[in-house]
Amino acid sequence: MLSGIILAGGDSLRMNGENKSLLSLDNETLVLRQIRIMRELCSEVIIVTNTPKLFLRLVDTSVRIITDYIPGKGPLSGMHAGLTLSRNRSAWVVGCDMPFLSPAAAELMLRKKRSGLDAIIPWLQGVMHPLHAVYDRDCAGHIWTLLKHQDTELSSLRKGLLWQEAVESEFQSAGIDCSFVNTIKTRDDYFLAQQYLEKTKVRSG
Repeated sequence: MLSGIILAGGDSLRMNGENKSLLSLDNETLVLRQIRIMRELCSEVIIVTNTPKLFLRLVDTSVRIITDYIPGKGPLSGMHAGLTLSRNRSAWVVGCDMPFLSPAAAELMLRKKRSGLDAIIPWLQGVMHPLHAVYDRDCAGHIWTLLKHQDTELSSLRKGLLWQEAVESEFQSAGIDCSFVNTIKTRDDYFLAQQYLEKTKVRSG
């Protein structure tokens, strides 16, 4: 069983404060798109946010909405809260600005996460992608230690975890498009995501 955790904090400074999780893609808000996709694989979906009222009006009651234990510490704080309250041993953790989530990629990483490993993290074109990774619930303790030492960098996760990378060739050999790590940080990114989605619809049609 797998939990899905959506990190929906952040100030969206490069989007002039606009909440990226409410952007529309193919007539569906990004967060509802993510919930729908994650439910293909996950028995529960959790949103971690500092604006819970916004999501209470938007999502159905089966989606768990929680807040950070330590506010203002970025995605690591959201990961800590989500993993701490996860009902399942393993969790698929994503950012709310990721439009092309891949259950197939998450399932591949879950199968790769054998006993004793804390995480399986995508490593594409030499770059670590801590989000859209699969983590063990016990990683919450390690993250708590980082936060107590004022270390809020996502890249710090690999310092104390037993983890393995999942590389491009593994995804490609399974027929998985690596666009799942794409993010929307700016208006240009949003436009490109819309274009990409239109192209994939044409190809599949």
